[in-house]
Amino acid sequence: MPRIVGVDIPNNKAINISLLYIHGIGPFIAKKILKELGIESNVHAGKLTEDEVSKIAQIIDRDYLVEGQLRRQVSQNIARLRDIGCYRGIRHRKGLPVRGQQTQCNARTRKGKRKTVAGKKGVKEMRG
Repeated sequence: MPRIVGVDIPNNKAINISLLYIHGIGPFIAKKILKELGIESNVHAGKLTEDEVSKIAQIIDRDYLVEGQLRRQVSQNIARLRDIGCYRGIRHRKGLPVRGQQTQCNARTRKGKRKTVAGKKGVKEMRG
């Protein structure tokens, strides 16, 4: 398995698909990198030479934030929003959707598993 930017990418898939296994690289950036190097996108990752793999790694290191650096930057951005107490920061703090989605009947992914609240039971009057 070729190792690019500390990530093992699968040998048996086309290189444009294999690059998607790197956090921070999507389809558009993968195509852009391959076009810059003149590598065909349907070539399997296992068939690349060491030179081509190192050139891909070089371009990614030079031009893009990926993996740990990207995760760190995103978490720092969220921490900054929480600290300044803006609307988005408060939503992050409460674990609710941040980008204006409704929460009345959806948002289960963000809110988590349902927390059942005990309903009011009818109060029975005791007559003696």
